[in-house]
Amino acid sequence: MYEVTVSKTFVAQHYLTVPNPGQEGDHHSHRYKAEIHLRGDSLDEFGYLVDIDAVRQSMNGAISRYEDETLNDLPEFEGRNPSVERFARSFCERVLGDIDTPEVTEIGVTLWEDDDAYARFERPV
Repeated sequence: MYEVTVSKTFVAQHYLTVPNPGQEGDHHSHRYKAEIHLRGDSLDEFGYLVDIDAVRQSMNGAISRYEDETLNDLPEFEGRNPSVERFARSFCERVLGDIDTPEVTEIGVTLWEDDDAYARFERPV
């Protein structure tokens, strides 16, 4: 199986809404690192799984949605705790909506919240 990964960092804010979240319940920022992982068994006629520039463009579109925003204020998190797990899924769905390649059969997003903690969401395409 082939895999292509593209990553980029950005800053967004949130505050957790679970009972007793400690300091995470205060409005704060994270410097997120998003990694998009695309997988498939075959390559196109040019030997590509996916056009990396198209993945970058899709990723930039997703980042523009979240960068410098407070996640709690966005409709996809309305009434929900904006955990890094939920954020990874929302980010994945947004990126997937902009990628059009028949060779890609799986997508995954790894969203690093800091240097030593991340969440990952994967799904078939």
